[in-house]
Amino acid sequence: MKKEKKKKAQLPFRLNILFFVVFLLFAVLILQLGVVQILKGEEFQKEIEKTTQDITKLPVPRGEIYDRNYNVIVKNKPMYAITYTPQKGVQAKERLEVAQKLSKYINMFKPNKKDKKEQIERITDREKKEYWYLLNEEEALNKLTDEEASEMKPAEQYRTILERITEQEFNSNLTEDDYEIILIKRELDRAFALTPQVVKSENVTPEEYARVAEHLALLPGINATTDWVREYPYEDTIQGLLGDVSTEKQGIPAERVDYYLAKGYNRNDRVGQEGLEFQYEDILRGRKEQVKYTMSKSGVILNSEVVVPGESGKDLILTIDMEFQQMVDEILRSELEAATRGGNNKYLRDMIAVAMDPNTGELLAVSGQSLNKDKTKIIDAPYKALHDAHIPGSTIKGATVLAGYDSGVISPGHREFDTPIKIAGSPTVSSWKNLGMVNDIDALRLSSNVYMAYIAMRMGGEYNYKPGKSVSFNRNAFYDMRYYFNQFGLGVKTGVDFPEESPGYVGSINVEGAAGLFQQFAFGQYDTYTAMQLAQYVSTIANGGYRVQPQFVKEVRNPTSEEDGLGNIYRSMNTNILNKITMDDSLLNRVQEGFRQVFQAPGGTAYSYFRDVDYSPAGKTGTAQFKFFVDGNEIDTINLTMVAYAPHDNPEIAISVIVPQLDLDETRINSDITKRIFDAYFELKEKRANNNTEQENDENEEETEEENE
Repeated sequence: MKKEKKKKAQLPFRLNILFFVVFLLFAVLILQLGVVQILKGEEFQKEIEKTTQDITKLPVPRGEIYDRNYNVIVKNKPMYAITYTPQKGVQAKERLEVAQKLSKYINMFKPNKKDKKEQIERITDREKKEYWYLLNEEEALNKLTDEEASEMKPAEQYRTILERITEQEFNSNLTEDDYEIILIKRELDRAFALTPQVVKSENVTPEEYARVAEHLALLPGINATTDWVREYPYEDTIQGLLGDVSTEKQGIPAERVDYYLAKGYNRNDRVGQEGLEFQYEDILRGRKEQVKYTMSKSGVILNSEVVVPGESGKDLILTIDMEFQQMVDEILRSELEAATRGGNNKYLRDMIAVAMDPNTGELLAVSGQSLNKDKTKIIDAPYKALHDAHIPGSTIKGATVLAGYDSGVISPGHREFDTPIKIAGSPTVSSWKNLGMVNDIDALRLSSNVYMAYIAMRMGGEYNYKPGKSVSFNRNAFYDMRYYFNQFGLGVKTGVDFPEESPGYVGSINVEGAAGLFQQFAFGQYDTYTAMQLAQYVSTIANGGYRVQPQFVKEVRNPTSEEDGLGNIYRSMNTNILNKITMDDSLLNRVQEGFRQVFQAPGGTAYSYFRDVDYSPAGKTGTAQFKFFVDGNEIDTINLTMVAYAPHDNPEIAISVIVPQLDLDETRINSDITKRIFDAYFELKEKRANNNTEQENDENEEETEEENE
């Protein structure tokens, strides 16, 4: 009995100890909860609720481009698009899962079997290895021992594993479905956090668009939306001036990454790569929509808010008249085709022309037509008007005469006897025939090389020329003459609103026979100029001595809308006068009269072509000898050029024409082209005036009928 009582007495004691321990544990737990909730509760709650905010910039449609008559030249063609916008911290495995799901709803392969095969062939071994790694991660990790892994950084571990994946492993069992998943994953991998990346925009069918839209809940980051691509209603016309826009895959060019990133671009943004698309990138790009994302600590987007509304790019209104431009293109194409038919003029490849308003600098048409390498096709190459410089010949004699006036070596009415000039150590200078006694205006009308050579000799310091003897010559005369030429835009950039233009070639003055070369320079046989420079030069003479900047853009307008049409004017490009030539207006009038007589007076070098026209043209013809080497052989060719404007007393159009490297000076193609361009311009002007009159008459008749009713 005593033993039983002792046992019963011990049991409550043990239970009491157990209860006491439990009590202590509960007390500690309650104390800990109190510390967490009371002392540190607010701190921990803030940590739980902690979020981050990021602002991302979303692209907007690019501005469109119109001609001077508001015909659209470049527009945005809307198209279906599938995009991917990843959250922060998305891993490769997660992107693969998205790619696998998305592959069920879209087709990444091009319809043509050959193109499809090329797509597959362009998938790199690296992409295949990365795909195998993600599908076989455990096996891939076993390619490194624990000891090797401990000595490597994560990036080195990954690189080593990829190197150890064999071709048999990554290449043997790939199916067409695998290739498609890899193509999708490639696009997903290009994406930056919170920035939309186009997965597919070309040839997205309505069915694909609908399937993706229906399953967005299963495709994190994927969206079915719309995109745009540049469309050209006039096809290749002035495409070489418009330039192009990079694709999202190309993004911003590598050589200008820092520049564009500093201006708020994303790496996959489309930008103008050349031409006017590049020149006016800041205007055409628009204002991106800025969206503020609020995310949890784990990277889940909790909220989004538009903080800066997006605005489509502004539209450009060009000075180019596309109907007239097409006429000029066709004129040059037909003349080039005719001149090279039957193997004639085997070195002729280009014909170039520029038409501009001499008073405002507005470029009405800029054309370059060029034969391809094997001379089987004529291609549109308008950029040659700004890039390709040629020996101009006699077209620049107006600038030479004005330099002679202003430097004081000749005066209005000064006369010289046109007969060949021969100075020691230099080739003989002669005109196309012996012209006899000529004054300044005659020298322009008849195109006297000799007269220009006398101006050059006098500017060089020689006033007592004797045939066959050496002459006094101050090489600084080159600087003096070029100073005058520069005032007209010859030998300097025109300032045209285009990314690149050539200033032409400036010949050296420190060469043997410099005195003779200076004579050649005076009648256009030394330095070279572009068609754009020649157009600016003749415009300066035509408008009374003002060198105006050539302009491709007339206006900038706010974005076009479907409801209101073309936007209102944001900015007008006013005429920019670069300089006024520093000489008396009466001297310029003499040259203008000489240019008028070239076209309108008997004996003028262009008179036979223009004597019957009614638009009163003026200008100057040009012929230049051009030598170059082919396979070690010196080839002699002819450059035919022309500068002109009309009407001579109230000019509204100025033209420059260059036809380089002709075999023979027989065709006078420069005169043919210039006349056809003038005819096209004035006929188009008359046709439009008649159409406007008919439209006004119709409107008046309608108003009268309404009043009678």
